[in-house]
Formats: sequence, C-alpha cells, structure tokens
Amino acid sequence: MTDTVEQKKKQKKAKVKLGADYWKLWSSSVISNLGDGVTGIALPWLSTAVTRNAFLIAFVGIASRVPWLVFSLPAGVITDRVDRRKLMWWSQVFRAALMFTVAAIVLYYQSSLPDPGAVQDGIVSANAVIYWMIVVTAVLFGMAEVLYDNSAQTILPAIVEPDGLERANGNMWGAEMVMNSFVGPPLGSLLIGFAFALPFFFDASTFVVAGVLIILIAGTFRSGGATVAGPKTKVDWKGEIQEGVKWLWGHDLLRPMAIILGLMNGLGSVTFATFVLFAQEVLDINAFLFALLMMSGAIGGILGSVLAPRISKALGSGTSLYVTLIASVVTTAIIGFATHWTIVFAMFVFGSFAGVLWNVITVSLRQTIIPDALLGRVNSVYRFFAWGMIPIGLLVGGVIVSGMEAFGSSRELALRAPFWFASATFAILFVYAAPRLTTAKIEAARDQGVEAREARRAAKEAAEAERDATD
Repeated sequence: MTDTVEQKKKQKKAKVKLGADYWKLWSSSVISNLGDGVTGIALPWLSTAVTRNAFLIAFVGIASRVPWLVFSLPAGVITDRVDRRKLMWWSQVFRAALMFTVAAIVLYYQSSLPDPGAVQDGIVSANAVIYWMIVVTAVLFGMAEVLYDNSAQTILPAIVEPDGLERANGNMWGAEMVMNSFVGPPLGSLLIGFAFALPFFFDASTFVVAGVLIILIAGTFRSGGATVAGPKTKVDWKGEIQEGVKWLWGHDLLRPMAIILGLMNGLGSVTFATFVLFAQEVLDINAFLFALLMMSGAIGGILGSVLAPRISKALGSGTSLYVTLIASVVTTAIIGFATHWTIVFAMFVFGSFAGVLWNVITVSLRQTIIPDALLGRVNSVYRFFAWGMIPIGLLVGGVIVSGMEAFGSSRELALRAPFWFASATFAILFVYAAPRLTTAKIEAARDQGVEAREARRAAKEAAEAERDATD
C-alpha cells in the first residue's frame, strides 16, 4: 500500500506541466544567452587588441562584476516592489540600446584596430577610447544583468509549481549553457573574423527579440510585499534590505550555502581573470580554438541539466554538492599544469557539469523555501555573497599574475599560478562545507519550505473566500 502511494506521488510530480508562460521565459533566456555567448568571445578578444597588460585585462572583468557587489541589495528591494516581468523587459531594452552603442563605437574605430587574427600574436593598437568604453559598458551592462537575473529567478516560482522547479531550472540551465557556451562562441569567432563590431550588433538584436518574448508573458508579477506596500510608496531602503539580510542570516542552511558559493565563485574568478592571456600565450590558440574551448562548458552543462535530478536522487543533495567542490579542486589543479588546450577542454566539461549540478539543486531549493514577499530581497542578499566575490576574485587573479611578474617570475609561471592557488583553497573550502551541506539538512529545509508555502497559499485562499462571502 505504501509503495502505491509513493508511486502516485512520483507520477503526480512527473505530470506537472511547465506551461506556455514558462516556455516564453525559457525562449527569451535562450535567445539572449546566444547573444551573450557571441559577445563572450568578442569582448575579451577586443580587450586584448588594445592592451596586453594582465591587470588591465582583469580590470575589465572586475568592472562587469562590481555591480553584483554594490547593486545586488538595492536590486532586491526593487524586485520585491515592482512587476518583475516589466523589470526584466526594461532590462532587456537597456541592454539592447547599450550593445548597439558599443557596436557603433567599435565600427567607428574599426580601421585603427589590428586584424582579429593577429591578436594572438601580441599585435596591439593601444586605443584608450575603446578600452574605457569596454570598462564603462561592463559596469552598465552588469547593473542591468543584476536586475534581470534577480527578477528571472524570483518570477519562476510564480509561473511553475514547486514540484516542477528542478525540471524548469534544469531545462533553463541546459539551454542557456548550449547557447552561451556551445552555439554562441563559434558564431562569435566567425563574426569577429569579418569585423570587430559585428558580434555586438548581433548581441543587441538578440536582446530586442528576448524583450518581446518577455512582454508576451501573461499576468502581473508583483510580490506579496509589493501588493501590500504599493510600488509607489516611499522606499525604506535600509529597512527593507535589512529584512532580507536578517532572514538569510538567520537561516541555518542558506547562510553557509551563500558563503560557500561566494568563495567558490571568487576562486573561479581568480583563474579566469587573465584566462584569455593564458589561452593565447600558454596554450597558443587562436580565436576559433578559444571559442571551441568555451564550448566545452556547454557539453558539461547539458549533461548536468539532464542528469542533475537523477544524480541528486541517487547520491543525495548534500553528496551531489560535494561533487562540485571536489571537481573544483581537481580541475583547477590539472589546468594549472596543462600544456595543450584539449586537456583544459576536458576539465571544463567536468567542471561545468558539476557547476550545473550545484545550481539546479540550490536554486530550486531557494525558490522553494524563501517566502514570495521576501524572495527578491533574500535572493539578492544570497547573490550578493555568491556574485559579489567575483570582482574580488578577479582582482586577486590579476594581482597574482602582475605581482609574480614584478618579482621576477616568468610570464608562463605567472599565468599558471592562479590555478594552483585556487585548487589549494578549494580543498580548504571543502573541509568547511562538508559538515554544513548534508543531505539531511537540505531535505529538511526543502520539506519545511513546501509546508510553509502551502500554508501561506491556504491562508490566502481562505482570506479571499471570506472577503467574497462578506461582499
């Protein structure tokens, strides 16, 4: 009898439909990530066309991630007070306008830039206008990205039932990885071969299409807090941010999870701060092979998005998260010693697989256990830790390379050092994380979150029924 009940529960979970609005959101994300994949190749290649300085290259990455450190918390308040769908749409419109502007400026200076194929040989055209345009664009684009990503994660529970969240997030992550890391990079390397400006025009057009799909999603998506307070009332920025911080910091699971993810992202950024230089000078690869290397993440991402729920069920949520941490230790160490791009390719596949496994489990968990009225703010606090460490990691990576060169190390040794530093620190992080991210703690938090969500839904329905009866 017990087995029959359990089978019925599994069948019910499997039958949860994601719905038309979810697929509009999914399509919008896929299209904009295609453009991001194209720009993800074009922007670092353009940066190395105007400077070979390791710290200045790292500074571009820092500029793109600083908004996560300084803007995440205010963005959470905004997300909880306005229609999340409209916020996503305006973010796409802004990014489209920004990319069109970048494309026009690059096109204007096209004749003064070196041939894209000559960049890997160290040919540089020092152009301060292009460099600082890249930096400013990275900051502005990052601010729009903070608003969009926070809104996208907080709108999903309003579109998809709790039992469908892992599948919905898995579908989203898999498709995003395909576009961002598999289709976009080779297309970007192809477009950049014709002209430096062409990839940016393409990226701008993808944001236009993605924005149209967002506006086609039916309904309004203000949180419970926004419904009560009203989006136009005076904002108590400090008080509302503190409310989100207090909720997260008081949660025994999400607090260490946020800290651990922040350190993981920071260490990953240490290795990527000067990775384009590592690829060009140590691995000796051109723009196409660099794009191919970036595609490796999509392979691991696809596998992770498909297999994550099964792996989580087989190993347990906690053990699955351990896989990500152990993979980080191994892959970064091996890359640090790699002499051929194919070795790095294989490590990226494994690392990306483990990363998506982490995301599918933890994002679905947050969407389940955080109350909707606080979801934007708590999510932004979580991402403040998770993403705010990225610019710090990029700074550390740039300093490691520049510092080692300043103290007489060879260029190659300096470019390898960030990987060894990250691997050793990942090992220490695993020791900290293991007792805090157990399967028992994760499943208990998820069950409590589902019960609390159902209780809030029942209370809301009862209140509406009572109001209707009174009317």
